[in-house]
Amino acid sequence: MLQVLFGEGEKMVVEKVSYIIPCYRSEKALCVTVGEILSTMEDMRQYRFEIILVCDGSPDNTAGVIKSLAKEYEQVKGINLAKNFGQHSAIMAGINYASGDTFVFLDDDGQNPPREVKLLLDALGDDCDVAMAGSLEKKQAFWRNFGSDVNSFMAKVLVGKPPDLVFSSYWACKHFVVEEIKKFDGPYPYIGGLLLRCTDKLKNVPIEHREREDGISGYTLGKLLSLWLNGFTAFSVKPLRIATLIGVITAGSGFSFGTYIILRRLTLGPHIAVGWSSIMAALLLIGGMIMLMLGLIGEYIGRTYIYANKSPQFIVRERFGFDDVE
Repeated sequence: MLQVLFGEGEKMVVEKVSYIIPCYRSEKALCVTVGEILSTMEDMRQYRFEIILVCDGSPDNTAGVIKSLAKEYEQVKGINLAKNFGQHSAIMAGINYASGDTFVFLDDDGQNPPREVKLLLDALGDDCDVAMAGSLEKKQAFWRNFGSDVNSFMAKVLVGKPPDLVFSSYWACKHFVVEEIKKFDGPYPYIGGLLLRCTDKLKNVPIEHREREDGISGYTLGKLLSLWLNGFTAFSVKPLRIATLIGVITAGSGFSFGTYIILRRLTLGPHIAVGWSSIMAALLLIGGMIMLMLGLIGEYIGRTYIYANKSPQFIVRERFGFDDVE
């Protein structure tokens, strides 16, 4: 928390910044990222800081690298999760062990430049509770950019994201925001939805987005789809309302077509051409939509069941560098 230091005839309030970094397959890039943070904070002595690295069940030696960094630097602390819970669950684990007044979140791959953190911290104020990096050009694969665009569009439609706000994995926020996020104990956290639930004072700050230091992104298309599903089933009932609207439109179309057939039969007689192809197409379309809606309803029910059974958001295997850990 805020620490008061006594200088020459005056008091100086020193704010503590907590860096939260979820880590997956980053044994080679992590040292560079941490080193850049340490170097950056050397020039920002008005802040105390800690770096919390959360190993999200990485199959490589990421946990070992985190343990070594925690031994070498007193500001570095590590959390090793029991298995891969996902980036957003790893963030939840990090904030539950952080002690900062202000929080900064970034990736482990070096694409988010720590040297620009002052821009995010300076942006926080009376008119801004959450400051997110807003890069004009992201240095990542085409399908990742496409996935981000789809996620942004769906977040705008389903969870009320402002149209001019760009979600980013590099962001800073005030202490009260994190305290509210921590109250969510469900097994499917979605950080964007939690932020929008906490405050409407979010804004983007133009910041460079760099090439990866090493390797490829841990996000596959399947993980991105799972992330979208987590967010929109946990923080919105709009998908169910859209399903209801589609059902009403389909039923109305069927009723209208049936009325048309009856009127045509009464006016033109029984000589109506039989269109088996069109009938089968209509049956397949309607049947497919019914199954889709049932699957959506089942997803909501299944997630409610998992939540009721207290499925863990994350499980910590071990911690490094914390005061209560020998």
